[in-house]
Amino acid sequence: MRAIIGFIAFIVMIQGAMGFIGQVFFDGAWGLLPHWFDLPSVAYLGIFAAGAALGVWTDVDKKRKQREIAARGAA
Repeated sequence: MRAIIGFIAFIVMIQGAMGFIGQVFFDGAWGLLPHWFDLPSVAYLGIFAAGAALGVWTDVDKKRKQREIAARGAA
């Protein structure tokens, strides 16, 4: 399940970055989100940050589970 959430986080980060870069440095946002929503540049940064936070959370959770398993195995 963590792998799926990590993959979704990666996709969300890409969509946020593409939307921001396309809208700020070029003439329109890139990715799938501009097809459905008309968002300001700051919103794309927020989407990127949300994806990054979700990715960090899944990685920290994975490492915590590995430490718990290692501690149970050592006991």
